[in-house]
Amino acid sequence: MHSVPTLPMIGLVAQLVVLAALMSTVGFGGPGAAVGLACAVVTGAALVGGLARTGGRGLGPADHVTLTRAMLTCGVAALTVNSFSRPSRVSALVAIAVVALLLDAVDGWVARHTRTASALGARFDMEVDAFLVLVLSVCVARTTGWWVLAIGVARYATLAASWSAPWLRGTVRPRYWRKVVAARVRTMPCTAATQLLPGAWTRAALLAALGLLAMSFGTEVAELWRGRLDESDRGEELVHPTDVSTEGGQALGVGP
Repeated sequence: MHSVPTLPMIGLVAQLVVLAALMSTVGFGGPGAAVGLACAVVTGAALVGGLARTGGRGLGPADHVTLTRAMLTCGVAALTVNSFSRPSRVSALVAIAVVALLLDAVDGWVARHTRTASALGARFDMEVDAFLVLVLSVCVARTTGWWVLAIGVARYATLAASWSAPWLRGTVRPRYWRKVVAARVRTMPCTAATQLLPGAWTRAALLAALGLLAMSFGTEVAELWRGRLDESDRGEELVHPTDVSTEGGQALGVGP
């Protein structure tokens, strides 16, 4: 396993390779490269911080898959920024996003079959998913409407709300339908980015995804509020608090 101090350098070098490959094949200007590199720096710093809090155990096999997804997501972010000033390279952007989405199923499978699942790995996976959905929402919003950003920022709005309402950091019982919503929210912006569907159909599908997301989060918040009241009545603290609700991350398409 790599030591914690070497992780930023490894991640940055790998990201530079990805960005260089995109620049030579697809081509994009300075702003896209700057955003891609900035995303890589933030990812590396956050990962090092997480490893430090867990004693620097190093990355497991599944974490390396997630790190690959993170690098691909940084590439999608670079291409999205590039599309604001140059003709959009839709095929390249969608191809990279599809690979990142497919790898989302791989890292969970690897974690289970190698018995290396961890809280850090789950959180890393969640954050990569959330950022990919945000980037794809920005990409789609340019042609469909800026309301689509609500899909991408919902995860971060919930996280911000939890700073002033700690009870939002509680846990809820896993529910299968929330995982179905998560899958739809993950894939719908990517499908919309292909621009293969008629505009009206794309808007309808995105509205449906946003509605399902709102319903999922609404029921989750209600469960957390009821749990808060129950715990308050018993004078006990919430059990197993997390930074964000696991099912909430899945509802946003950012869970394992």
